[in-house]
Amino acid sequence: MVALVKAVHQGVLQELAEVAVVFSNNPDAPGLETAAALDCPTASLSSQGRKRAEFDAEVVDILNGYQPDYVVLAGYMRILSPTFVRAFAGRIVNIHPADTHQHQGLHAYEWAFDNQLAETKITVHLVDEGLDTGPILAQHPVDLRGAETLAEVERRGLAVEHHVYAETLAELIRQRQPVKLPKDTSSPPGPLSEGQGTGG
Repeated sequence: MVALVKAVHQGVLQELAEVAVVFSNNPDAPGLETAAALDCPTASLSSQGRKRAEFDAEVVDILNGYQPDYVVLAGYMRILSPTFVRAFAGRIVNIHPADTHQHQGLHAYEWAFDNQLAETKITVHLVDEGLDTGPILAQHPVDLRGAETLAEVERRGLAVEHHVYAETLAELIRQRQPVKLPKDTSSPPGPLSEGQGTGG
């Protein structure tokens, strides 16, 4: 999240975007304090003990109050309900630290490390109603040769994540329109580039 905010303030997104709001489902999340210190509006709603669809419907109402063009997921670990995805169809962007054709869900760096991969990929994709199955916007390789620890794998991946996410968002914003989600996302469109609205 911080890398994206900095990209808006003084990086590749500077003349293209502004942060409408940083939202978290944890009112005590440190990221909210960090976002506020970076002069970003913040909002939160606790998801504890809440049914997913009901909670997401409330979040949709909150976010609509800020009129975001895109919903950018950055550290938001909840699986979005169809209610949420349909409300912002073609406008929800996520980053995943693996090739989404090979690994979906959590622990992608652990997966790459445990399988001793020489290379993994950072994927930026649109969110559909599946788990990391939406159309791919961009992918960038991460060289893992010589990475002897999980921490080193994560360090290399995060270095790529920070610039690829911002650059892909910049290209998406330049198009100035939502991307229509195909009914069949098994063969997603090619990348927009090689390589905040909301999130958190």
